[in-house]
Amino acid sequence: MNKPNNFRTPLKTVRGLGSAKTGTEHFVHQRLTAAALVVLGVWFLVFVVRLAGADYVTATAAIAKPWNAVPLIGLLIAMFWHAQLGLQVVLEDYIHESLLALVLQTFVKFVAVLGMIVSVFAVGRIALGVA
Repeated sequence: MNKPNNFRTPLKTVRGLGSAKTGTEHFVHQRLTAAALVVLGVWFLVFVVRLAGADYVTATAAIAKPWNAVPLIGLLIAMFWHAQLGLQVVLEDYIHESLLALVLQTFVKFVAVLGMIVSVFAVGRIALGVA
């Protein structure tokens, strides 16, 4: 008796996106956040150099301007997201115990989201003049 699976070719077997079916999405997110960090990192470097020697009031006034607050928030979000994606890959590659991997992945995501929230809140307070 021939089973229908005997006629399945190796190409047919590997046509998916990988075992988790999300490898491409993760790759694209890593590259997009890296590209955003390059652009925003250059902007941030210029921003900080222009503020060299400035006092607290001048620095907070510069951050309060929308054309500075928005890219700063974008930088912070991209930075935490990119860090979380990178640590996820490291944990997937080197942590082989499933419960420990789950706990560490959850912890990394929690810290990244918490970092995003706190940093966006801080910039928002300065931008809105609450600080």
